Amino acid sequence: MTTQVAWLAPICALIGICVAGYLASWVLRQDPGSEKMNGISVKIQQGAKAFLMSEYKLLIIFMVVVAIVMAVALSPITALAFVTGGVLSAAAGYVGMHVATRANTRTAHAAEESVAKALNVSFKSGLTMGLCVASFALMGLSLWLIALVFSLMAGVSPSQLTADFMSLVHHNVGMVEGFATGASAVALFARVGGGIYTKAADVGADLVGKVEAGIPEDDPRNPATIADNVGDNVGDVAGMGADLFESYTGAILAPTILAATFGSLGGYFATGDLVWAVVTPVVIAACGIITSIIGLFAVRTKEGAALHKALNRGTYLAAGLEIIVIFCIFFLWSSQSTEAEPLWLFGSVICGLVAGLAIGKITEYFCSDKYKPVHKIAESAETGAATVIIEGIGTGMLSTIAPIVLVALAIIGAYTFGNLAFPNATAEGGIAVGLFGVGLAATGMLSNTAITIGVDAYGPVADNAGGIAEMAGLPEEVRDRTDSLDAVGNTTAAIAKGFAISSAGLSAISLFVSFQATMHHSIPEFSLTLTDPLIVAGIFIGAMMPFMFAALTMGAVSRAAHAMVEEVRRQFREIPGIMEYKAEPEYDKCVGISTTSALHEMMTPGILAIVVPVAIGCFNPAMLGGFLAGAVSTGMLMAIFMSNAGGAWDNAKKYIEQGYHGGKGSAAHKAAVVGDTVGDPFKDTSGPSMNILINLMTIVALTFSPLFITIQAML
Repeated sequence: MTTQVAWLAPICALIGICVAGYLASWVLRQDPGSEKMNGISVKIQQGAKAFLMSEYKLLIIFMVVVAIVMAVALSPITALAFVTGGVLSAAAGYVGMHVATRANTRTAHAAEESVAKALNVSFKSGLTMGLCVASFALMGLSLWLIALVFSLMAGVSPSQLTADFMSLVHHNVGMVEGFATGASAVALFARVGGGIYTKAADVGADLVGKVEAGIPEDDPRNPATIADNVGDNVGDVAGMGADLFESYTGAILAPTILAATFGSLGGYFATGDLVWAVVTPVVIAACGIITSIIGLFAVRTKEGAALHKALNRGTYLAAGLEIIVIFCIFFLWSSQSTEAEPLWLFGSVICGLVAGLAIGKITEYFCSDKYKPVHKIAESAETGAATVIIEGIGTGMLSTIAPIVLVALAIIGAYTFGNLAFPNATAEGGIAVGLFGVGLAATGMLSNTAITIGVDAYGPVADNAGGIAEMAGLPEEVRDRTDSLDAVGNTTAAIAKGFAISSAGLSAISLFVSFQATMHHSIPEFSLTLTDPLIVAGIFIGAMMPFMFAALTMGAVSRAAHAMVEEVRRQFREIPGIMEYKAEPEYDKCVGISTTSALHEMMTPGILAIVVPVAIGCFNPAMLGGFLAGAVSTGMLMAIFMSNAGGAWDNAKKYIEQGYHGGKGSAAHKAAVVGDTVGDPFKDTSGPSMNILINLMTIVALTFSPLFITIQAML
């Protein structure tokens, strides 16, 4: 029965891929609008494709080098899994971006008729991305898991599944760890590279176009406007997709790896329960793809209706259905278990789901222009840019409190339910199964990743549609409709980041404990205690890592934006007739600056995220344990703070543009633009990269643990 249930994962993934193909074909069949609109869209398509192809060439070199190291230091199968994870992550991002860069002009044309039709086009484009991410990740991961578990079970009867079998599972789990490492590595480069690209263009376009020249956003006279629109796709579509691909993979793998580790090393799971524990996370994710598809049909709106309600309706419907399905999964497991009560694990998953939804609402409160935090930032703009920045930083810091408390409560609740599910466990075994419950909470939090990404990824499409409407000279009401979609998209993007960040924290805990158990099993004297100065030193170095990472990525955006500002100023100064619409700006020069800067600047942060934990682990694995603890703690806080502060600044600017506090062109608006410019790399480069950073460093530590054990044995 377990074997049959496990095959649900690749089957549901295949269904998701088919539905994504249908949605993509539907979007591409829509009217792209006038020749001028389509011409602008083609420029965006060409710029986005050129950047991704250049980025992927660098990633291929990086992946080949790492794969060779893995093949030598670990095993060829782990190296192959690493490549598989990276390729599927890149493929999901490329497919989503391919559709998004063609949906932009179709959304703009649909907005000429109604906002409801524009939402339909942009959301289906976004859900195409969501289904590709979830389905590609689940297909690759589930097939590796099936190869792992069921190849080892071949020809072995249940009565013969002894501790030896569990040991085989543990010693071969490196293949799925390699898959996760590949997904995380590509995600970090994609998020950082795309974030640098989009924010360099955005900052340059805003500072020179809006503040200095006083022209509207996406004005065709602004040389950086094409690069800005390209950036929306490579950063907020392809980069975001790779980000959620990584988080989704980590959320599924965390409880699976923990079950394999503790089941083999400690025997805390009965054999039948171990197989269920290994496959249940992928089955939960499989059901999430189906419920996300059903949620699609609930996203409908009428002209004048609240857009966020339509999007929330689809999300809540998918979540409600997922809860019912998850209960049935644990009920089936419970009916076949003789030594445990797995139905209690349903409570662990619910802890993650409820925490995720609550964090989403809290994020909406701090980032939406419907609530006081954003209103206060907009009000502070009346006294200048400095007070906007001060208020935004304070808002971002304040926004970390509730999510962290909710994550803490989810950990406690999920741990408790995990213990209740295995009442006969020993004291040490209780810790193991309790933490398995924590891992399942992360799985529950991201079980509906497909629709979560769909609700997020439609935003960049709407933003591009607004840019095309402005550049093509469409009526003002068309831009108003796309702006209304974009404003809601900023909030939904912040909510999706909240899910990814919170799940990363829960996943990292499970992976961290698996690392500790693996090291302790092979090195009995291995322990993590605050009386060890190396561990304390590791904690401080790990706590510093997110700050260094943020500094590197923020500095990269600053340098790239400086080059962009100088180029835009040069064109305004040296090309006569731009401001009078008599000459066309040299858009390709700005696209080239963003591309070159992003590709050059993304390498250092990405390489450090892999090299540093491996180097520390080779020196002293216990120090690496402290390093991971410090990095996870500050990384989560930095991620929430930066993402929410950036989202609040962005929507404060849009709130003023609606006519409040003087409206567009006022002194308050210019101050808010400065705040938004500071917030751009916060929310789209550094902040959302933090959750990838902590997940990547944790999974790298676990993947390379056999190397650390070998080195310690030689000393």
